Amino acid sequence: MLILYKLLFFFFFSSGLFSFFSKRKHLLSTLLSLEFMVLSMFFYMFIFLILNFYDLYFLMYFLTFSVCEGALGLSILVSMIRSHGSDQFVNFNMLQC
Repeated sequence: MLILYKLLFFFFFSSGLFSFFSKRKHLLSTLLSLEFMVLSMFFYMFIFLILNFYDLYFLMYFLTFSVCEGALGLSILVSMIRSHGSDQFVNFNMLQC
């Protein structure tokens, strides 16, 4: 049973990683793939903590940090769209600022 969960986690995490490396044109798609990887890590930690009879307080800390990471990514996305007009990395130039 645990092997099935590990395989499922590996599949979710590797598909998120593949999506992160293959969709590099838009910032929104990279942020979504990062959130999918965080969600798969949350799923794996939840199953691990439940099966080993540990407390689930660590998951609340993990969720707090992942929500903060998502809010930071969305704020960067909004500032990039306001300053450059789109979320494509082709239009983004660090020397322009």
